[in-house]
Amino acid sequence: MSIKPPFTELEIETAPSGFYEGHSLPIALISKIIMTALVLWALVWPSKASGILSWVNSELLNGFNAFYIISVGAFAFFLFVLAILPATGSKKLGPADAAPEFSNFSWFSMMFGAGLGVGLMVFATAEPLGLWGSNPVVLSGAVAANSEEAVQSAYRYTFLHYGFHAWAIYVLTGLSLAYYAYTRDMPLTIRSALTPLLGKAANGFVGHLVDVLGVVATILGVSVTIGFGVSQFVDGVYAVSGMEWLMNGDTEAPKPSTVGLLSALFVIMGLSILSAVSGVGRGIKYLSNLNLVLSVILLLTFVFFGSFFFAMTKFGSGLVDYILHFTQMSFGAYGPQSAEAFAAALPEAAQALPAEDLSAVYGSATSPWGSLGGFTEGLPASAAALDANAVYAAGEPGRQFGWQAGWTTFYWAWWIAFSPFVGLFLARISKGRTVREFILGCVIAPAIVCFLWMTILGGTAIDLELNGSAAGAIIGATNTAKLFATLEQMISGGFLSAITVMCVVLIMTFLVTSADSGILVMNTIMSGGEQETGIKHRIIWGLILTSVIGALIIAGNSGTASNPFGALQNAMIIGALPFTIVMVFMMISLAKALYRDSLRAKAD
Repeated sequence: MSIKPPFTELEIETAPSGFYEGHSLPIALISKIIMTALVLWALVWPSKASGILSWVNSELLNGFNAFYIISVGAFAFFLFVLAILPATGSKKLGPADAAPEFSNFSWFSMMFGAGLGVGLMVFATAEPLGLWGSNPVVLSGAVAANSEEAVQSAYRYTFLHYGFHAWAIYVLTGLSLAYYAYTRDMPLTIRSALTPLLGKAANGFVGHLVDVLGVVATILGVSVTIGFGVSQFVDGVYAVSGMEWLMNGDTEAPKPSTVGLLSALFVIMGLSILSAVSGVGRGIKYLSNLNLVLSVILLLTFVFFGSFFFAMTKFGSGLVDYILHFTQMSFGAYGPQSAEAFAAALPEAAQALPAEDLSAVYGSATSPWGSLGGFTEGLPASAAALDANAVYAAGEPGRQFGWQAGWTTFYWAWWIAFSPFVGLFLARISKGRTVREFILGCVIAPAIVCFLWMTILGGTAIDLELNGSAAGAIIGATNTAKLFATLEQMISGGFLSAITVMCVVLIMTFLVTSADSGILVMNTIMSGGEQETGIKHRIIWGLILTSVIGALIIAGNSGTASNPFGALQNAMIIGALPFTIVMVFMMISLAKALYRDSLRAKAD
């Protein structure tokens, strides 16, 4: 039985001359219109924009939280199956005699720096500390927040957010793009990954739409990453220089001011545009190697001066605990708890509360960011005689949903929005490697490094708080300042100054690497997969990216609930949802392509 050859006649029409020469006009113009409209909206009506983005995000999470969770779990299991199966794992991304373009060291350093570099600097201490105080095990009442018993579950969820699932998201996109580009000689662009399902339709409007979704997701994902990184960069410069204008004037827990954030953003993005102009072969490669060297120095500082034994103990127990709960965390999705469902779960005595008091109790009992003690203290007078433990227990489903939607789903949306950028970048640097090598090299290896990084740096911070040395100084610092607060508790004098300066340089190079890689990826999509794009378009998209971040920072700092990254995060989660759907179809398309190609190989 003959098998029909795969569709490979992908034709992405590009402008033959003029300003957009070599670029697809529909993709470029639609993407620019969307992002320009977002910037103008956020600048002209910042408070309104921030409020609407928050409301839309809340509604989407209520309806699509389970979709995010289950989809990402499916991505991880799908890739592990591909790596295990001999027929798929041994397939080479390219001709049989193709050799990898980059050495293993450069390959790893580039994927590491582009994939999670800034995130690891910002959240190395903030993530374990935050989860130590709030995670599903704590919310269930099984362990107390910020206790010795809560450390293991804190690392279970730290590993979840920065482990196999995160890298599986990147690798699914990257493997899909690399497979079609290097085995079927198709353009290195998002729509290529859907050709087994779309066929000739990929050459029309549907194909343009898929690529536009990839560009929009990339911009928003990179924007959130740079936003967090710029905040930490400002914290670091302030720690070194003491320049008060960089901060908001709060003496107890100073935060970067809007002026400080925007000033740092302009510096970082200026350097990023210069690096992007130099191309992947020079700028990104050299910066990635520098990132890896400086990261090792920082890691060794924590090994020798931090709580290394404590960290390694938690690494071992946390890894085992993570693997044991891997399937449950992959597919255990929660839904919102309605006021009616909460009332039905209450003890009979509590159901007679006045409507206003019952509403207040419902809001407090289902809040994932509170505690039993705080809930009990805040009970209205009419509920003072009730069993607070039983009333609080009735709101556990709501707390679990709120926590998952606000934490795990936020990460999944962030990594998904980041995946066109990282995935396409991984595809560009992975020609000549096998499917198994690509999956194991880009999922298992960097995840283990992330685990070690989080336990060595974050474990030191937790240990300093557990033994009383820090006396709340690290927990009390902002997320982007927690790394510097930990260093201040760990070392002192000139050595502290030197390491702090090195951290500022490391953050800056991670930011530049992420931004210039994102600029190159956006131009690759808009040029129909061409890896060499015009310098003027790299500059323009660098400026657009800067405008998006700056405008959403201003919008986030407007209104009553001032949060410079609130609007950025909400826009990113909203923009990631359509691309999550695209990724589900990518997975189905890749499964179909691999299966059909294996049948063709047997027929030959």
